[in-house]
Amino acid sequence: MSDLATAAAGPLTVGILYSGSRQDYGYNQSHALAAAELKKISGIKVVEEERVPETIAAQRTMEGMIVQDGARLIIATSFGYFKPHVLEMARKYPDVTFAHTGGVWAPGMPDNAGTFYGYIFAAQYLAGVTAGHMTKSKKLGVVAAKPTPNLIRSIDAFALGARSVDPGIKVRVIFTGDWVLPVREAESANSLADQGVDVIACNVDSPKVVVETAEKRGVMSIGYHSSQADVAPKGFLTGAEWNWIVPYMEYVKGVQAGQKPVHYLRGGLAEKFVRNTAFGSAVPQKVRDAVASVHAELVSGSRVIYSGPLSDNKGNVVIPAGTVYRDSDRALDAIHYLVDGVIGEV
Repeated sequence: MSDLATAAAGPLTVGILYSGSRQDYGYNQSHALAAAELKKISGIKVVEEERVPETIAAQRTMEGMIVQDGARLIIATSFGYFKPHVLEMARKYPDVTFAHTGGVWAPGMPDNAGTFYGYIFAAQYLAGVTAGHMTKSKKLGVVAAKPTPNLIRSIDAFALGARSVDPGIKVRVIFTGDWVLPVREAESANSLADQGVDVIACNVDSPKVVVETAEKRGVMSIGYHSSQADVAPKGFLTGAEWNWIVPYMEYVKGVQAGQKPVHYLRGGLAEKFVRNTAFGSAVPQKVRDAVASVHAELVSGSRVIYSGPLSDNKGNVVIPAGTVYRDSDRALDAIHYLVDGVIGEV
């Protein structure tokens, strides 16, 4: 019997490491919520460690979980853990399954390593539809960390969603320069409010500061990663959330069955990898119904977010007429432009 099969015969210990606090109202908390779901399942033990740097410390944490706790599945949640840390540990422990958030597995990498992610931009599109219905000024804002392809894809989707409601809407984006800069995030939210923006969204690791600042300014807000509804009871509209328990369970079941992991696992709204936060009290029923209708169209495939003709905010055609990119299309992985209607620079 192989080591994987032996592990499958008994209780499964899952080790999960986070780069920040599990209660950050953002990215790390979205993973911690999935970990909490795992803990409810009979036959599964979860060991966690938070605030693990993206350094050799990550390897020490993973090795400790394997050697001391008997973990047979390691879930490494931070992007910087993948190269070289997850890959080195996967080579060292070939009978342990490693699942990494956001990495891209390629031939030649360890067979016991898998990567997973969600098409969060689809939920951002629905958040944009919500904001498009709710805005009165036709001025929306986004506080974002860095112009990475994933964030650009989400910002563009948010704008496309809003402008599907009203093409006259403009979206102002401010990049703070890093994933967690609370002072800069507050300054950016205040700047957007000063410009007459009446709905502020965010693409930072911990959206709490942006949402709180918007609430203080009497501005509506859109969350990210997990729910921030309780810090903005008046102005919170919805958010784009990860539902990590779905890919987590794919890897859990694989280990329990003695199988090698899926190397490249992705999903969107239809696969329930992503979702939208429950609507806040400010959102009327007619808007909820309109967003639900668009959600159904996205899931069925009758509506596509990225299709031509589409121009960037400098007037260049970036998707020609007749070209359609589905959520899973790898052509969107390297997106580097802000679409028409977005005020900002990459």
